[in-house]
Amino acid sequence: MSKIAIFPGSFAPFSVGHQSIVDRALPLFDKIVIAIGINSEKNQYFSIEERLEWITAVYGKNPKIEVKRYEGLTVDFCKNEKANYILRGLRDSHDFKFEKNIAQMNKELNTSIETIFIITPPELSHISSSIIRDIIKNGGDAQQFVPKEIDL
Repeated sequence: MSKIAIFPGSFAPFSVGHQSIVDRALPLFDKIVIAIGINSEKNQYFSIEERLEWITAVYGKNPKIEVKRYEGLTVDFCKNEKANYILRGLRDSHDFKFEKNIAQMNKELNTSIETIFIITPPELSHISSSIIRDIIKNGGDAQQFVPKEIDL
């Protein structure tokens, strides 16, 4: 049985912090699906197409990585993808408190799925997609906070 992980998120935009999580998780799994969640109630600053293109530009040549969009519960997407793992990054204790609750709820919904947490390196722990969006919205240069393959 393959070890397949889903790395869910909005990735608006995909940051060097996200890239660090994926890169360090690669040796642990046979496949990682970077899953862009679609929330029809959220007004996204970047289109789903842009986000798919960006992440594909970063990982398109890696046969262990797929980039997909999904809607609905992450555990249902995991089942459809035959994945038993959800990959999440933690920047700080606030992330842990939030992510722990989600992981526990996911476990209640599907006992065969484990959530794996990877700690963001200290030098990247201040980077968040929302801060990157604020920089861009206010005319700043956020290029240093996203992988080099992504041109904002």
